[in-house]
Amino acid sequence: MSTRTAVVTGASSGIGAATARHLAREGFEVVCAARRADRIEALAAEIGGRAVVCDVTSAESVAALAAAVGPRLDVLVNNAGGAFGLSPVAQADADEWRRMYDVNVLGLMRVTKALLPALVASGAGIIVNVGSTAGRIAYEGGAGYTAAKHGTKVVTETLRLELYDQPVRVCEVAPGMVRTDEFALVRFGGDQERADAVYAGVAEPLVADDVADAITWVATRPPHVNIDELVIKPRAQAAAHKVHRV
Repeated sequence: MSTRTAVVTGASSGIGAATARHLAREGFEVVCAARRADRIEALAAEIGGRAVVCDVTSAESVAALAAAVGPRLDVLVNNAGGAFGLSPVAQADADEWRRMYDVNVLGLMRVTKALLPALVASGAGIIVNVGSTAGRIAYEGGAGYTAAKHGTKVVTETLRLELYDQPVRVCEVAPGMVRTDEFALVRFGGDQERADAVYAGVAEPLVADDVADAITWVATRPPHVNIDELVIKPRAQAAAHKVHRV
């Protein structure tokens, strides 16, 4: 039996890196795809996978990823994404909104389109898109990101309808508050104080391993089982606006 193969985008840190490790422990050869070569090369060496430098906002880069993957693929985890800024619509930065849409929606489309033939060829492929609770709610200052993550959710739903007669499952894992080294820091342009304030007083936010565990569970269900969507939040987060802080 040939080794099962998985691709994880955004694998250089956070949820992506944790997911690559979890899938490797399940016996997958993991193609670690991200922009930062040094990080994914170290990760691939650690888990016995392969590193492919890939920018999901570049069609040429995604085409190179597809060529590196080859004709057969079992699992695709579309994890590359991100939030930039927290400005109200009245002060919105169009470039930030464009970047969020490009990586969270168009990037997901580019990678899925490029790798779909290989997923079909496996006879039991699965696409796991990493969405967010932001794809289900609205909050002040978050319109650019919530619009992008609503896009992730709807693309996932549409793809499932379009592939209903193909041997490919389409799933979404939508995390709430997850403390990683980079997500909030990137959102606030490197402002560590603002990033820390997001999680201030929350004793037990989710961490990357929690979400990676959920993604891996979804990806390893029997081929006839489709987990349409899995929303995962820390116990302290009853809703986006209601978080227990001590």
